[in-house]
Amino acid sequence: MTWLELWKNYINIAPGIDQIALRLACAMLVGLIIGIEREYTHRPAGMRTHILVALGACVASIMGQMLFVQYGSNADPARISAQVITGVGFLGAGTIMKEGVNVKGLTTAASVWAVACLGIAAGFGYYALALLGMLFIFMTLTVVESLQHRFIRAGGSEESYVLETEDVSSTLTQLYAISQAQNVLLTDLSVRQTDGGHRIHFRATFSGRRHKKHHARFFAALIAIDGVRSAHNGEEAHV
Repeated sequence: MTWLELWKNYINIAPGIDQIALRLACAMLVGLIIGIEREYTHRPAGMRTHILVALGACVASIMGQMLFVQYGSNADPARISAQVITGVGFLGAGTIMKEGVNVKGLTTAASVWAVACLGIAAGFGYYALALLGMLFIFMTLTVVESLQHRFIRAGGSEESYVLETEDVSSTLTQLYAISQAQNVLLTDLSVRQTDGGHRIHFRATFSGRRHKKHHARFFAALIAIDGVRSAHNGEEAHV
């Protein structure tokens, strides 16, 4: 018997109340575990969001199977689940925020989408797939992040800067050009209007080991920007 025949035999059996409850419980568990990690790290989508996404995807999968049993080949059991995947993409987009030149929330959007997939697996009764998927997703959000900080980001340094400028548009254009030329990552950028012009706040992340030399070269380039009246960070200033 081929896998396709096994699938048809399995899908032709409508789940009972006990099976439905078990699948929903599995979906709730995977949403809870992933949601706890997102909630702990203060992300836009937390426990309730991930649980609801997993439960909704699970219900959609169960409904697809029950419709197939009721209407036969006229109903595709995977069609509703496919629409869930598409719809969750829009929900995940709501967790993505742009702060200056920095984009945040991509990981949370991915976790919401992944939890929906786990909910679908639980809804079709693939408990091992749902639970193992949850385990690997949780490891990605925790273990991989710690490795990221330890081996990738540990080799860099971060500084805060403030620029006082008369022409904010020109200053920002030159600032972006300098950061790209010197391989400096700009984050948390904000602009405030003052009596004499504008004040630009931002953080710069330097890669490599020669942080002091890199910072000095970057700071010298900031001072040379046309229209900048003063530039300073936590330790030094130039007017």
